[in-house]
Amino acid sequence: MFKTLSPEWLDDLAVRRKNLQAALSVQRADGVLVAHPVNLLYLTGRVYCGWLYLPVEGSPRYFVRRPNDLTGEGVFQVRKPEQIPEMLQAEGLPLPKTVLLENQELTYWDWMRLSALFPGAEVVDGSSLLRQARAVKSAGELSLMRRTGSRQASLIDQFASVYEPGMTDQAWMIEIFRLMMQGGSLGHLRVSGSTMETFIGCILAGPNGAAPSPYDYALGGCGLSPALPVGQAGIRMEPGMSVMVDVPGNFYGYLTDCSRTFSIGPLPERAYAAHRVSIAIERAIAEAGKPGTPCVALYEMALEMAAQAGLADCFMGTRQKAQFVGHGTGLVINEWPVLGARSTHRLEAGMCVAVEPKFVIEGVGPVGVEDTFVVTPDGMRNITPCDPAIRKL
Repeated sequence: MFKTLSPEWLDDLAVRRKNLQAALSVQRADGVLVAHPVNLLYLTGRVYCGWLYLPVEGSPRYFVRRPNDLTGEGVFQVRKPEQIPEMLQAEGLPLPKTVLLENQELTYWDWMRLSALFPGAEVVDGSSLLRQARAVKSAGELSLMRRTGSRQASLIDQFASVYEPGMTDQAWMIEIFRLMMQGGSLGHLRVSGSTMETFIGCILAGPNGAAPSPYDYALGGCGLSPALPVGQAGIRMEPGMSVMVDVPGNFYGYLTDCSRTFSIGPLPERAYAAHRVSIAIERAIAEAGKPGTPCVALYEMALEMAAQAGLADCFMGTRQKAQFVGHGTGLVINEWPVLGARSTHRLEAGMCVAVEPKFVIEGVGPVGVEDTFVVTPDGMRNITPCDPAIRKL
């Protein structure tokens, strides 16, 4: 393992690898070969150019191309993956007969190359196993998630201070980004999925809250350009508009998600009523969200509460409705589980879930809340604690 990591973090990484090895054993796999930056970060504590081989039993081996100054136990400098089998055999490790690869993350070319490393071995998709492992956070990860959520909440409380009347949504977002960067944000937002793209956050003002996006976000927005059709649209924020600010926190490599609604002057009562329903839905999900709870049941509960309030037509969008009300978060913003219509997930203790019941009010804009919760035996605990009320600008 890399010498630069702290003893506490080394212990936490060892727990993650041990849990993954237990999952490999259940699948009767001999090992997993990891190449994707997110999974390397999860299992080694840093991003590097290269590969990690984790056998079902024993110590991992780290095959590094760049940076080439990484040293430590089990670290090998390589030029190409074809060197891996020979190095494993030199270490006295048997070559796997069944090996897992990240089929869903690798390009076809990379998959073909890596799958040819072990002739005769059965190659199995390990992407789902790795996503499931990342979904349940270790003690060290939970500590970082709580610190991130607290820091994000304190910065959200400062957003109104950099608003000026007559601003466009883009002008305000520039000031918000400045606040976030000054507050320690790493300025990066990892997202999973080959068809997903994003910026570090977005503002949805007025009618832009209903604008459909090709990306799978709760509310998309049309963006500033067809080149990135999501988020703020460059429109002037005017009295009577609601404005939703969704800027995830990323200060230590882990992401918490928290949205808050602002208003330019007073809003119609229907907007405030919908916002109150959003808060009620979030709290109901948090109370019901115990280990073992089917995620689809929480989504259906949200739908029912919106319908009972007479707001089904504008829940999770209007012209294009999101089919979920929450998602896991961690190293990427859209981790497992998904609180959605087709979800087969069940909650587990230690999962971190962003719950985001949102409405779009015609002629006004988006309203609602989003907070990140940790699943505990007694329900979900909010780790982004800041005032959920609509804030008047």
